[in-house]
Amino acid sequence: MNASREMPRYKCHKEVWALKIANVERDSEKAHEENRETDGSAIITPHDDGYAPFRVDHEYMRKHNPQVGGYYVVYQGGYKSFSPAEAFEAGYTRL
Repeated sequence: MNASREMPRYKCHKEVWALKIANVERDSEKAHEENRETDGSAIITPHDDGYAPFRVDHEYMRKHNPQVGGYYVVYQGGYKSFSPAEAFEAGYTRL
């Protein structure tokens, strides 16, 4: 298939919930220290004060591979994702 023209462009107009990520502590790191199998989960620590660290499961980690400095994003309907900081900050403004 040869693409001969630019793909259609879209502008985002949806609202999401998001937290900037300060730290990602993978269970595999703790499992190694504790000499046990990992469950593949991780604890994400938000950058903003007032939000407690929270666990994300193996499926989230495998699919999204969140990184420090990026954003944990929850869409209407409950879908959870990750967005690199540059892309998120270019597309969203805090309400």
